[in-house]
Amino acid sequence: MHAPLGHFDRAVPAPDCLDELTAPVADAVRHWRGSVPAEQIVYVDTDPQWADTAVFVERYGPELLERSANCVVVSGKRGGETTLAACVVPSAARVDVNGAVRRHLGARKVSFAPMETATGASGMEYGGITPVGLPADWPVLVDAAVVDLPYVLVGSGRRRGKLLIPGKAIAELPGAVVLDGLGVA
Repeated sequence: MHAPLGHFDRAVPAPDCLDELTAPVADAVRHWRGSVPAEQIVYVDTDPQWADTAVFVERYGPELLERSANCVVVSGKRGGETTLAACVVPSAARVDVNGAVRRHLGARKVSFAPMETATGASGMEYGGITPVGLPADWPVLVDAAVVDLPYVLVGSGRRRGKLLIPGKAIAELPGAVVLDGLGVA
């Protein structure tokens, strides 16, 4: 199979390589629902040594810089309550934690979740967290620019490998809320 974007040595429909995904991501693909068929989610093998953005796009294709997104886990606090949420923004943007995220979560304070919390609660590896397969009760805040892309490069749940997924499919994930201005330049 040829990847819908980028230059990867190996591209496979995600349902055909569930054993290469973390358990929560594999379960999400296995039980996929939505207007986009699961076979349109593509796993591409990438080497973690090329993970730095500049090196990654040089190795796998310059168009990926404009078509990739980061998924970060945040922790919102209000009173004694803590809410974990994921934020998906274009790679060239940063998450508006103290504006859009705080307002949407109704939190007094929002910060990036500690690595142990993010990996432990998601069941994914640090540096590979993806919006696919997150706990069903988490809000998944998605920048509108991500949804508009035909395909978006995101993590696969592991440091090795990435997923190419249609932007509109990210908007259909459990808990997804599309927000304008979630990512800021």
